[in-house]
Amino acid sequence: MAEFYKAACVSDVPAGTGKKVEIEGKSIALFNVGGSFCAISETCPHRGGPLSEGTVQGTHVTCPWHGWTFDAATGNRVGFPEGMGRITTYKVRVEGNDILVEC
Repeated sequence: MAEFYKAACVSDVPAGTGKKVEIEGKSIALFNVGGSFCAISETCPHRGGPLSEGTVQGTHVTCPWHGWTFDAATGNRVGFPEGMGRITTYKVRVEGNDILVEC
């Protein structure tokens, strides 16, 4: 059964940025989208680029290596039919100053 784990503090992820976190052996990219937090797989499926280092615009995250773009809220690859090129998403909740991610 999945559990929520502390991934970071709210102050660790300023609005419009991402942060790589490791939880239960999984590399996760955590994003602050206008004060709401989203979590997706850290690794771009194209060539393994670090999504947490990508450009954030709204909920869209663009891989810094080859420009693949994903919606951090849904995991869908932007510009492709829904579910095609989809990456793993994780549930996120905030308790006080702690950002918790379900793994």
